[in-house]
Amino acid sequence: MKDSPSTSEKPFEVKKLLFVCVENSNRSQMSQAFAKILGGEQVAAYSAGSKPSGIVNPKAIAAMKELDYDLSIHDSKSLEEVKNFAPFDAVVTMGCGDACPWMPAKQFIDWQIPDPKHMEPKEFNEVRDFIKEKVKDLLDNL
Repeated sequence: MKDSPSTSEKPFEVKKLLFVCVENSNRSQMSQAFAKILGGEQVAAYSAGSKPSGIVNPKAIAAMKELDYDLSIHDSKSLEEVKNFAPFDAVVTMGCGDACPWMPAKQFIDWQIPDPKHMEPKEFNEVRDFIKEKVKDLLDNL
């Protein structure tokens, strides 16, 4: 009797990631976008804010458009709106401090990333590129 390939192969497991910042308008939005870009079908990426602004910053939309990603399709969400996707493989916080409530996850990571909200485009893009590298490292180490 022949072994079927499905018995010898490990089942495909999608990694679920949640990126959290205060307003869910810049850093966490770009992190979610990079996780989708770099992780493809292997990643289910979400983002939320501890105090969501309700909008995605036009600067973030412009910065991601430069990389051919349409961030305007994203919405600024609260943690309440994403909790039904838990548990996560990783929850990454960026500067929300004590405002970030606990979310079921295998690991919690805090990235010290400055809020680019009031930065000029050059500095904003430096933060964007830094976020891309952080997401790449995260995906490499999952």
